[in-house]
Amino acid sequence: MDWKLEVVVVPVSDVDRAKEFYADKLGFHLDVDHRAGENFRVVQLTPPGSACSVTIGTGLSDAAPGSVRGQQLVVSDIEAAHAQLVARGVECSEVSHFDEGGLKPGPDPEGREFGSFVFFNDPDGNSWAVQQGRSAQPA
Repeated sequence: MDWKLEVVVVPVSDVDRAKEFYADKLGFHLDVDHRAGENFRVVQLTPPGSACSVTIGTGLSDAAPGSVRGQQLVVSDIEAAHAQLVARGVECSEVSHFDEGGLKPGPDPEGREFGSFVFFNDPDGNSWAVQQGRSAQPA
């Protein structure tokens, strides 16, 4: 039996501000924006090429806005991803990598899979990592 992760709920304080960030700045596809009264709204957005979406909204979770940490996106080219984030106005870290001494500037000098990262937060402080990895390589 397959167990597929399809939706991750990300708690936010301002749904419209978060929708603009994820759709306009990150380029996630807007799948759904549905309201059922004043106390329920679901907005589902999917990163390009992903089978998993994020959902923001009202009445979805009792988690505090900004409490999600360490969500990861995988890309085939970390430097191109960094350039795209910067061009779209996303405040993000420079490309970096980890070695025995911790986080170091620049892409992984050995080009290891999942070795290079860019970090950013959404407007509420939910944290994200973008990493370069083989699973994102085009077919």
